[in-house]
This record gives sequence, C-alpha cells and structure tokens, in this order.
Amino acid sequence: MAEQNDNNDSYNVIPISFQEHFQLTDIGVSQASIGFATLTMESDKYICARETVNDAVQLTIIDVADYKNPIRKPIAADSAIMCPTSQTIALRAGRNLQLYNLEKKQKLKAHVMDEDVIFWKWASPVVIGIVTERCVLHWRLDNDSGPVKVFDRHSSLAGCQIINYKCDSTEKWLVLVGIAAQQGRVVGAMQLYSVDRRVSQPLEGHAAAFARLKPSTNQASQVNVFCFSVRSGGAGGKLHAIEVGQLGSVAAPYGKKQSDLFFPAEIEADFPVAMQTSDRLGLAYVVTKFGYIHVYDLETATSIYLNRISDETIFVTAPYELTGGIIGVNRKGQVLSVSIDEDNLVPHVLTVMRNDQLALALAARCDLPGAGELFAKKFQDFLDAKSYIEAARVAAAAPRGSLRTPETIRLFQEQPAPAAGQASPLLQYFSVLLDLGRLNKVESLELCRPVLQQGRKQLAEKWLKEDKLECSEELGDLARPVDLLLALSIYVRSNSAEKAIDCFAEAGQYQKIPLYAKKVACSPNYPALLRKLCKQNPEHALQLSLLLLQEAEPPIELSDAMDILMEHKLLKECTSLALNVLKPNRPEDARLQTKILEININEAPQVADAILSSGMFTHYDRQRVANLCEKVGLVQRALEHFTDMYDIRRAIGSGQGLSPEWLLQYFGTLSPSDSMDCLKAMLAGNLRQNLQICAQIAAKYHEQLGTVQLIDLFESFKSHDGVLYYLAGVLGSSSDPEVHFRYIQAACRAGQTQELERVVRESASYEPERVKNFLKDAGLADQLPLLIVCDRFDFISDLVLHLYRQPQLHKYLEIFVQKVNPARLPEVVAALLELDCPEDTVRQLVSLAGTDFSVEALVEAAESRNRLRLLQSWLEARSANGDTQAAVHNALAKIYIDTNTGAERFLRDNQHYDSKVVGRYTEKRNPNLAVLAYERGGCADDLIRVCQENSFYKTLARFLVRRKDEALWTSVLREPSDHRRQLIDQVVQTALGETTDAEEISATVRAFMLAELPNHLLELLEKIVLDSSAFSEHRNLQNLLILTAIKADKARVMDYVTKLDNFDGPQVANLAIAGQLYEEAFAIFVKFRSNLDAAKVLIDHMADLTRAHEFAERCNEPQVWSLLGSALLRSRQLEGSVDALLRAGDPSLYREMAAACAEQSDWQTLVRYLTLARQLREPFVDSELMFGLAKTGRLSELDRMLSEPNSANVSAVADRCYAEGLYEAARRLYQSVSSFAKLAATLARLGEYPAAVEAARKANSTATWRELCRVCVETGELNLAQTCGVSLLGDADQLEQLVTFYESRGLFAEALALLEAGLGTDKAHMGVYTELAVLYTKYKPEKLRDYLDLFWSRLNIPRVIRAAEAAHLWSEAVLLYDKYEEYDSAALTMMRHPTDCWREALFKETVAKCANAEVFYKALQFYLEFKPMAINDLLMTLTPRLDHSRVVSILNRHDRLALAKPYLKSVQPTANNRQVNDALNGLYIAEEDYASLRQSVEQFANIDSLALAQKLERHELLEFRRVAALLYKQNSRYDRCLEICKADAMNKDAMLYAAESRDPALASGLLDWFLQRGDSDCYAACLYRCYDLLRPDDVLELAWKHGLTDKSMPYLIQVLHEYTKKVDEVVEELRQLKGVQGDSQLQREPMLMIAPSVVQQLPPPSPINQHQQQQQQQQPRPPQSLPTPAPPRPPAAASPTSPSGGGGGKSKPPVPPPPRSASPSSGGGGGSGLSPGGPPGRPPPPQHR
Repeated sequence: MAEQNDNNDSYNVIPISFQEHFQLTDIGVSQASIGFATLTMESDKYICARETVNDAVQLTIIDVADYKNPIRKPIAADSAIMCPTSQTIALRAGRNLQLYNLEKKQKLKAHVMDEDVIFWKWASPVVIGIVTERCVLHWRLDNDSGPVKVFDRHSSLAGCQIINYKCDSTEKWLVLVGIAAQQGRVVGAMQLYSVDRRVSQPLEGHAAAFARLKPSTNQASQVNVFCFSVRSGGAGGKLHAIEVGQLGSVAAPYGKKQSDLFFPAEIEADFPVAMQTSDRLGLAYVVTKFGYIHVYDLETATSIYLNRISDETIFVTAPYELTGGIIGVNRKGQVLSVSIDEDNLVPHVLTVMRNDQLALALAARCDLPGAGELFAKKFQDFLDAKSYIEAARVAAAAPRGSLRTPETIRLFQEQPAPAAGQASPLLQYFSVLLDLGRLNKVESLELCRPVLQQGRKQLAEKWLKEDKLECSEELGDLARPVDLLLALSIYVRSNSAEKAIDCFAEAGQYQKIPLYAKKVACSPNYPALLRKLCKQNPEHALQLSLLLLQEAEPPIELSDAMDILMEHKLLKECTSLALNVLKPNRPEDARLQTKILEININEAPQVADAILSSGMFTHYDRQRVANLCEKVGLVQRALEHFTDMYDIRRAIGSGQGLSPEWLLQYFGTLSPSDSMDCLKAMLAGNLRQNLQICAQIAAKYHEQLGTVQLIDLFESFKSHDGVLYYLAGVLGSSSDPEVHFRYIQAACRAGQTQELERVVRESASYEPERVKNFLKDAGLADQLPLLIVCDRFDFISDLVLHLYRQPQLHKYLEIFVQKVNPARLPEVVAALLELDCPEDTVRQLVSLAGTDFSVEALVEAAESRNRLRLLQSWLEARSANGDTQAAVHNALAKIYIDTNTGAERFLRDNQHYDSKVVGRYTEKRNPNLAVLAYERGGCADDLIRVCQENSFYKTLARFLVRRKDEALWTSVLREPSDHRRQLIDQVVQTALGETTDAEEISATVRAFMLAELPNHLLELLEKIVLDSSAFSEHRNLQNLLILTAIKADKARVMDYVTKLDNFDGPQVANLAIAGQLYEEAFAIFVKFRSNLDAAKVLIDHMADLTRAHEFAERCNEPQVWSLLGSALLRSRQLEGSVDALLRAGDPSLYREMAAACAEQSDWQTLVRYLTLARQLREPFVDSELMFGLAKTGRLSELDRMLSEPNSANVSAVADRCYAEGLYEAARRLYQSVSSFAKLAATLARLGEYPAAVEAARKANSTATWRELCRVCVETGELNLAQTCGVSLLGDADQLEQLVTFYESRGLFAEALALLEAGLGTDKAHMGVYTELAVLYTKYKPEKLRDYLDLFWSRLNIPRVIRAAEAAHLWSEAVLLYDKYEEYDSAALTMMRHPTDCWREALFKETVAKCANAEVFYKALQFYLEFKPMAINDLLMTLTPRLDHSRVVSILNRHDRLALAKPYLKSVQPTANNRQVNDALNGLYIAEEDYASLRQSVEQFANIDSLALAQKLERHELLEFRRVAALLYKQNSRYDRCLEICKADAMNKDAMLYAAESRDPALASGLLDWFLQRGDSDCYAACLYRCYDLLRPDDVLELAWKHGLTDKSMPYLIQVLHEYTKKVDEVVEELRQLKGVQGDSQLQREPMLMIAPSVVQQLPPPSPINQHQQQQQQQQPRPPQSLPTPAPPRPPAAASPTSPSGGGGGKSKPPVPPPPRSASPSSGGGGGSGLSPGGPPGRPPPPQHR
C-alpha cells in the first residue's frame, strides 16, 4: 500500500510553479485600461497602462517588484513602452516619438515619423522595432540617428494585425508576427528576415521566439534556434524549431525539429498567442488564447507539460528572468508567472513521461537534480564495458558534480593497465574533463601530481592559464618545489595569503606585496621586508617604501623607513623617499622635514641646496638649517633663512657664492635702512668685486633708497665709476629729463662717445633743445651725436646753418646725407638753397646721397624755388639707369614741356610718368599734349572733359570707339546736350567709317542700345548694314537692326524682313511675336520654311483656325495637322479635331480627347479616335474604348474586345459602368475578370438574386456582402438582406454602419431580427451583443433587462450605459454600472432616479464600494431627505470612510442630529472627534442624561471644555453643575471649580478638588470656609484630605481659636510622628558622621508640647503604615525635599485665652510651606466626616503610640 502511495505521489509531480503576483485592479488600474491596445509589458520589470480618468489621459507605470507604489504621470500618449533593462520610456503620440529617461528626468531623443506607426516594441535593450504599413524600422538608443529602415513588410502580412516583433541576441535575425481572421478562424502570418542575407521568408505561425541553446552533447557551444508555433486548422497544431545561426562549433548540426501542439477538442477556436524561451534551461513556453501553457524542450522539440493557468486570455507576456520562466497579464488584470520547478522537472520527465533520455539531457544541460541514479548506472555500465571515454563523459555531465568525486578517481585508478601505447583510464578521464570544462580541487591535485613529478610544468601552466584547474593551497605546495612563479599564481588564485606573500618576497616582486595584502586583508612584517630589500635591491626597497607610505593608513612610519634606509647608508633612496612622501608639505611633518634637510646638508650639500631652492618644504626649523648652511658654505640659503641683521651682515659681507640675480631679489625683501647697511658692508668687504652688483642694486631700488643717498654712498668710497654704473642702471627706467641730461654730461666728460651716441639716439626723455645747444658748445671732435639729435628732433635748418658757416664742418653735411639719414636730403637741399649755396655744391651733395630719399620731395623742394632745371642732368642720369619712379619722369616731363624739347615724343613713348599729374600740368600749356597724356594713362574722365572743353569731338569719338567701354559711352550719352549731338555725328560720320573691327562696332551699337537711343541706333545701323560696307551681311547687325525696328519703328520691320536675308529667322520671329507683330513673324517663319512655327502663329496668336486649316492643306505636314487637331480639340470642335488627328496619324491626345468627349457625351467620336490610339497599347486607351463601346451599346464589339488580348483595366471600367447604371455591360466585364464581389451587386441590380448570392459566397468579402445587403434592402428583399447582414456581423468595423443603414430606413424590427439571428453564429462578438443591447434600449426596452442579465459580460458596457441613459432606462443603467464596477455612477443614478431604480440593499452595497468620497455625503443628504429613519444603517455601513466632522455638520444643517445618535456613539471611541464629542454632549444635555455626559467628558477630552463648563454651570440640575466643576478641574481652573462646589455644598468634591490642585492657598481657604459654616466634620475630613497642603501652625491656630482640638488631634499626632522620625534620622546621620556613639547632647527628650518654633524646623510628614505604602506603589509621589524659606505671613489673631488679655497676639516667625506631593485618588469620605479606614492615599490616624 505504501508503495502504491509513493507511485501516486510520483505521478503527481508538477514540473512548474504557478504564481499570481498581484491584481492590477487592486492597485487602481481600471478594467478598461487592461487590454492589448492600452497595456504593455516589455520585460518582467515594468508594466505600462494608459488610462483615461475624468476625460484626462494618464500613464501608469507599475514596477513589478514594488507594485504597491505605481507611478502615475499625466502623459497624453497613444502608446508607451518601457525599456527592458533601464528606466527609459518610449512614448508615441500620433507620429511623434520620444525617448525619456525617468530616472534622470531627461529627454533623450525625439523623432517625427513620415507615416503612421501601427506597432512598436523593444526588440533589445537598445533597439526599438517600429512597424508601419510598408516596412519595419529600427530606432537605436545608443546613437543620435533616427529610425532606420531594416526591411519591407511581406505581402502575406497585408491586412494582418501585428501582435509581436522579436530579434535574436545577435540582431541578425528578425521576425514579425501578425494575425488575421479568415474563414471563421484566426490565421497567423510571420515574416522571418535575415539581416546578413537581406532575405525574407513568409511563414504561417501565431507566435515565435529566438533562443540560444547549449546542446547537451557539447555545452561549450551554442546554437541560435528559431522556434514558432502554429495552428493551421483541425484539432492540433505544430511547434517548429529551426537552426538559423550557429554560434559555435557543434558536434552535430541542430537541423529542423517539430512537435505536435495539442489543443483540447472542446475549444476549437484556441490558438497560440505568445511564446517565450529560457536560454538557461533550453525550454520554450507557449501560451494560448484560452489560457493554456505548453512547455517544450527545445533540443528535442518534446512536449513536457500542458495545463490551463488562466480562464482569461493572457494578452501580453515577457520572459521571467528571475526563474527562467514566463510572466504575463490576462484580461482580468492578473499578473501571473509560470516557472520551472527545478527540483521536480527531471522527476516529472522520469515518472510521468517515462523518458529517460530526455531526463538525462535536461539534467546534464541544466544541472538539475533527480537523475542521479540514472547517471550512476550509466557510468557504471560504461566502466564495466571498458568504455572509459564514455564513462568520463557521463561523469562530467552528471548534474551538480555528483560523480566527480575521489571515489570516481579511485575507480579509474583501479582499472587494469592498458596495452602499450594506450593512455591509462585515469588519463582518459582527465582528458575528457579538461575538454569539457574545469577540474575540481581533488581532480586538479590528482592530475598535477604526476605531471609535476615528471617535470612537465608546461602542461600545468597551460591548464592554469586556460582556467582548467581549481587552485588550492595543497596544489600550490605541490608546485612550489618545481616552479616558484607557478606556485605563486596558484596561491594567489586560491587566496593563500601568507604563502603568496612568501613567494612574492622570494621572487623579488616586492612592489606587488602591498597591493596583494590590501586585496586579501592581511598584515605582513614590513620592517623585516625593508631590511631584507636594502641588502638585496635598494631600489626595490625604495619602491616598496613608497607604496606603503602612499596608502591611506601606512603600515610603517616614514621616520622608521628613513632610519632603516640610513642604517644601510642609502642616502639617495632615503632622500627620494622623504621627498615623495613629504611633498604635500603638511605642518605635522616639520620634524621630518628638518631631519631630511639636516641629513643632506651634512652629507650632500648640493642636494640640500636643490631641495631648498625648490621651496617644497616650509615647516622645518629655519634657524637650525640656516646655521648648518653657513657652515657648509651655502651662504645664499643661510641668508634666506636668517632673520637677525647681525647674521645677515656677517654672511653678506663675504659675498662668496652669491649670484647677482639672487642678491637683486633678496634686497627687495629688506627695509631701506637694512639695504643701505648691507650695501655698505658689501662695498667695504670687496669694492672691486661688488661694485657692479651694488650699482645694479642701487639702480633697481633707487626709488626706495633715494637717488641722492645712493650717489653719496658711491662718492663716499670715491668711486666715480660707481656713479656712472648707477646712473646707467637708472636711465632705462627713469623719465626725468635732468637724469638723462646728467648722464649725457657724464658720458661726454668721460669720453664715452659710443655711449653718448647710444643715449642721444635711444633716449626720449631728455630736452632736445638743451642737449643740442650743449653739444654745439661742447666742441666735440666727432659731431655725430649732434647730427643724431638734430635728425631726431627736426633741427635740420639749425644743423645746416651750423655746419655751413664752419667750413671745417662741411664734411659732416655729406656724412649726414650719406650715413645718418639720407632721407633728409630734400630738407638739406632746401636749406642750402635758402642760403644761396652754389648749384655745383648742391649737385655734388645730391649725387653723393645715393637713392634712399624721396625724389618727389627733392623735386618739390627745387620746383618750389624755381630751380627744377638744376636737377635735369641728375634726373636724366637716374632715368638712364633704369629708375622707374614716377616722380623722376614727371619732373623730366615738366622740364621738356617747359623747354618744348621732344615733349610729344616723351609723352607718347615714356611709360613711367604719372599721366594725371603731367596732364593736369599740361592742360593750360598745351591741350593736345594733355589729351595725349590722359589717353596714354587711361584717364578717360579727364580726357573727355578736356575734349569737350576744347571741342575735340572727332578725337573723342575715335577714343570712345577704340576703348569699347560701356561706362564711358554711358557717361557721354546719358543726358541730351550739344556735346552729345556733335559726338553722335562724329561717331556716325567718322569713327565707324574708319574702323574695321567688329567688336568696336558691336560695343558702339551696344552703347547706343543701353543709352536707349533707338532712333539714333537705327540711323547708325542703317549706315552700317544697308549701305554697302564690310558689315552689310553681318548676321548680328541684321538681327539688331530688325530688333531695333521692332522696338522703335514697327512700320519698318516688314521692309527689313523683305530686304534682309542673313538674320536669325526663328529667334527674330519669336521677338516679333513678343512685340505683337504676328504677320511679320508669320512671314519670317514662312520665309525660313518653319511651317510648324508658322502654324503656331496662326493658331496660338492670331486664333485664325480657318487660315490655319488652309495653311495645313497647303503644306500638308503631319505635324501641322497634329497641331491643328490639338487646337480644334481645345475649342471643342471634336469632329474636325478627330479628322485632323487622323490625317496626322497622331494618337497621343487620347487622354484629352477622352475628357472632351466625356464632357460632351460624344462617345461615337471617341470610339473613332481610340480605335486609332489602340496602337499605343495603353491601358487607358483600351479602358476608355471599352467604356465607350458600353456607352454606345455596342456590346458585341465589347465582347469581341474582351475575348481578344487587351491592356484595359477591366475592373475599373466595370465599376464605371456600374456607377453609370450600365449593369449589363458591367456584368460582362465583371464576369471576364471573375470579380465576384462586384458581380454580386450587379446581378442584384439586374434582379438575378440567386446568382447574386452565389457570387457573393464565391467572393467571401465584407465589402461584397455590404453592397449586396444594401441593394437587397433598397429593392425590398429583406430576407436576402438578412442573410447578407449575418455574414457581415463578423466584421466589427461594418457592424455600426450596417445598423445605421437599417435605422436610416426605419427597419427597426428587421435590424433587431438581424442581430438576434447573428447571436447564434460563431461570428458573434462583443460588438454584436453591444449593438443589439443599444437597439433594445431604443425600440424594445422591455427585453433589455433579461438580455443584460444573460449577456452583460459580453457587452461594451460604457456604450450600452450611454444608450440606456439616453432612453431613461435607469434600472438597467444601474445594473450596468454595477457590473462595470462604476459604483460611483451607480449610486448617483439611484439617488437621482429613485422611483425607477431604487433598491435599498443594492444601494448600500454599491455606495460602500464608491471611490469618490463626495458620493457618501450626497447619499447622506439623500437619506436625510427621503429615508431619515434609515440614516444609521447607511452611516454604519460607511463609517470607515467618512469624515465624521463633515457628517456632523450635515446633520446639524438638516437638524437631524438626534437621529444619528447610535452612529455618533459608535464612532466616538475610535475617532475621539471634537465635532462628534460636542454633538453627543449636546444630545446628553438636551436629554438630561448627566451620567452619559460625565462619562463622555471623562473619557473623551477632545472638546471645548471651558465653553461646555460655562454652559453647564448655569444648568438647573445639580449633577450638570457637578460636571461643570469636573470640567473646570480638568482645565486646572480649581478656583472656579471650588466656587461651584461651595455654591452647591458639594463638600466631598470640594475637598477632592482642593487636594488635587496642590495649592495650599485653596486648601487653607476651603478649611476656613468650613469653619465659617461651622461644619467641624468637614473640617476634620479636610485636614485628612489636604494633609500635605496645610501648614501645621495654621491648623494648630485654627483649632485653638475654634475649639476644635479634638478634631485636629489626629492630624497633629501624625505631624508629630513624621517630624520625630525625621529628627531621629538626622541624629543618626550626625552620629555616624562624627563617629560618636551615645552622645548625650543629641539624645532626644520626650516632647509633651509642640511649640511653633519647633514645628517651624520639622520636615514634612511621611506615611508610616502598610496601607500608605501600597498606595505609594500604585501612585508614585514626587520626591520630597527640605522646606525652603517663604515670605513672612501676617500674624494670626490672638487666642481668647491668651495671657495678654486679647490685646493682640505675638507674631509668629515665617513658616515654610510643606512640600507638594502627588494628588490622591478621587475616592474618600463625604462631607460630614471620615470613614473608619480613611480615604485611599491618606494615612489613617495612629491607633497607638
């Protein structure tokens, strides 16, 4: 029996785990938004739903891992899809696409499509597949480009709804999936596309997916598998798996596989809707429309499991990456997932499927448990059969390494030795494992042991590099004796830190030790490592130290590392280490900075100097370093660090080792007085050596030190060179004229001529006049400084005068113009001429000056003094030497013109003079020479001006003709004048007659044209062309003559056309046409035999068709006839047009002819012409001809044409015939092309109804049935129309049009009958049910309720609701609202129309489900108005969701608060709402229910207690006033509370509240009040109740005054007991402090009386009995403290028995008030006395002392 149970359990193994994650409707997603068009799920991470809330579109994004917190954004997008791996969302609104990063809140990309997007999907994390009507595009996220077309859609997908698009992992294979309804079932169509081959293959299928499969025979390789499922008809389907791309080497090709796809027989309409794969498990999941899940093994295409997981269609799915399963959403909004139960999959295959091979393959491929026994048995069988390779493969494939154990190795080791030349079984085992993967720890040890023992470490290194070995410390120990680096690699991989560090050290790889130690978190002995490195490799020691000290927490101190390095005399390494580590220059490193500097100053001063010069350290001991530097001779560094002037003067006085640059900078840091002292020290120490540097220092800091003081300093040492050096240094930076002048004086007196020349040449600060006069008076042997000064400051005249008057200085004039500044020659010559210097001297000076001066200035100087001829010989010499300067030749021209010697030849031949200058010079002297000069220089404007001023018109005409310049012609011809008329005469008479250059003629003519002188131009052209000349036959001139006549004198045109023959006829004729000279144009075309153009003139311009017909008859050319036919066609002379076109043989105007004939309904003429045009073999011609034959009734010819080959669009012709009512012709045409769809309608028009229905069945087209139905309705064949209409019901798009068609013709009953008949067909869908419901609301409302009860789940409820409301069917609307879960609208409808649809129970159930809280309050108001007695039932139902304050407000407003008292009492304990509490309290007051009121105010304090108390204290009932006192107590208004109690004699309450107030004044006042009333019992009770608030002296005084000693005695006894106990405790403490036992002075004697002075010093009482201790445990009291002094009280009244006889009492000393304690509980006795046990919280009077 137990065995049978085990078998039953094994057969119950379920290989999948099913989970419902959550319900979308539970998180606020509306049911209407859960559908294929509004909800997307691109991965198992996110779900996007597009919702419409209050007519606003919002996007809801649900994170599957955090579904309780959906994200809602007001994004009005048509579609939204989330990226599978990131928070990137793609949005589509119309043709606008956007990519948006939700995490960064940033728009990534945007694009506007050229066509509509009908489907899109994330094909991969970076690619969006976009499907349009024509093609598929990819939009990549990883670049900036827009969507790129990938392939065109196949025609097999036309008319399909696209439901999916996928690509494989390589993005090389793509598949597009669509479905369509055909012949009563859903057909799937797919397009598989190869990117590399650019080839598409259409397939039939409903769902598809790609997978990367690892074959169980070779898991190192992968196969790219394309799998798809299809149901082509019948009860079953197929799953196909095809290899579409090999991703690695595979032992055997995958090929093609297929398997049956089972569908239950009772569900014929089921088909696959989604397919997902798991690459890890190699499984495929197929989901069908009716919620079935199929699980297949992809390697064998074997079905593993089938079950139904959902009653609703799962319309969207995605891979469930967490478990390798599938996740999806059904139409109810359930988010479901199916995963493989890895522990049960193999057992299921073994026990249920009984497929051992599949179980083995799954276990091996997916590493799943459950097949261990099979693997062990198979392994043992191979081992027994000596098939060691196969046994090794089985061991390697065993899941979870179950056979890769030491036992397996032992079994191979125990196998018999092989024959010679064969590998051992163990070696074969390891070879297989190495080929298939990685060895484990035991296998690695067993394999490497013999290999390393044999010295074959290369194999171990190879395996290690290929990651074939599992490294361990034992393996490293095995390899260490053989190869240290190999062992090191193994130790590192196995995380054996200590041994790895030992190997690093042994191998000398110290730089890797810190990194490795940090990586594995260990702490080596670094000092020992450093010492070892210092001996072996100092550089490595340095590098290791740097690595260690650069860490965040260095394992070794820098000082320790420096000490270790210096122990081994490694100064260089120590310095390098310190410099690198101390580079940040931190204050805390001051000691280390001093240490490294001290080491280097003593051992290597140069290194220390370099360190100090770098300035990298600033925190060391500067004084110590300065002293050390001075000792080793680093004076400069010592000065940088000294701060005492004594040390500075001592060090700087030697001056040894100090660079001048540094000294200059150093003095800038000293004060002026210190600087002067240091200068004195330097000059005193070594004058010769330090003189120049001191002068430099003085020059640099002279502004701070003072010029006079510095000069005095140098003079004090009698150093005039020092003064000179100093001034030389100051000169460059000083702009003081006096300084510069003094320096010039000094240089002059010192004989420093070169320096003097330099200063006067370069300085700009001295006074030129002063220096010039000084140099003139100085009598210098060399006058060069004077020449320089006069040249710089334009003292040329003074200089020439100074030198010319002293003959011995004449040579300096030549020096000046030769060496100093030759450019000054013109000024020198001008000055000499002013001094009447001989011309020979001037000529000699000019000849010596060279060429570096302005000839123009020289000529100007001579010419202005009328001495130009002085330079003639020099100018001619310059010209002869090739000087081309214009000034030279201008001067020669002027000389020749003035002397009249060869001026004309010079002006004509010379090319270097300035024509404008010479011309202007010559105009008044000789105008002819001026014209010659201007013409040679191109000075046209000047030439024209001179010619016009001197009437040289002939010369001007010749010049203008030769120049051919339009601008010049324009300038002279622009305005009418005498000059223009005479110039034109000379041009016509002289200039043009002389020229033979055609270009000159052309330019002249063009100038006249531009000047708009047509008459003059005609005159000109007639002169040229008509008169016998060389240009009479010139074509252009003839053309121009005619054109000019067209513009200026049209009457001459015909004469010119007749006379001239060599002109461009067609062009001229066109211009004549433009000038409206049509006869002339016609004559030109005829003259040049251009008949077609001539005909165009007659037709297009003259509009003379009769003359055109005559011309066509005369020339008889086809082109002319064709043109005439076209013109006649345009004028709608169709007969003549056809005749002309037939004579021309021109069929090209068939479209125009067809349009014209159709316009005039002249079909006979059209048939004539189209018969000719058939030779074109144009479809249009044949189509129009057919239509023409139909229109003319020539059906026999039409039949003959249909039987012959033709290119007509027969369908279009048939449609035209049908539209024109030519039904017989249309029937013949439709029959010829087998267009059954339209043939059906045609036959119906002809009354052949049976044939029409048969044709419609053959067409099986929605449009056919629609048209046939319309025709049948119009012809009254309603039964046949119903048959057609039922066929249309399957198309949801046609349904609304069909119903509208029936309604528009008043066929309401027929429409209802049609839809009712459609309910019984398999084509009934939601639209049919919905339309029938809408019709019921309009025409048969009595049947609507029963219909809704039956079919509400199959309706489009919102539409039916609108129809029901429009028909005022409120009860049915409420039913629909309830079914649609629109509870708000249902409740509102019932309230608005209660007489029609009110149902009490339904309303309460509905209103509790409403989402809008406003509905609750509307319901409340409705109940208050119509059903006030049921208000509590409603409020109890809505209690959890109501705002109680608002409810109370509404009840108050309607004065119905008392009705809701049960509701208010029920919500008061949980809500404690002020409005609720106030309302209830008000009700209690009105009902005089003081007990409930007191309970309410005690338990619920959220009220306006003071207002309530004020209201209650005036109430006529005592108990309500008692409640008022309680309220005042709760607000700590004890004074008012006691007043109420006193007024109503509520003594017990008064004592209780006085005790709780903790106010001694109130307690004392209450005690006085009792005495005033003579109530001794209440007095005694008050003493007990207010025990700790009353002062004992006051109580004793009142007892004595009122004779109430007996009543007060219990109180006094208790006080005495308390104070006695306190005194005893104080005595005991003092005894212990003093160490004295039994001190008689501290012994207490019995006290028989209590004096006020003693009472004043006693501490407050404390409870002593057990009852009080229990009360203290229940109610903790605040800690007591010693009394504090209080202000003095007024003396009490004297006792009547006072010895003084009542004349006034003795004043009492101040008495401190007793300490406050916790309030007692509210129990206790009444106002008349004490109960026997006393009130709780107060001690009873002592019974015995």
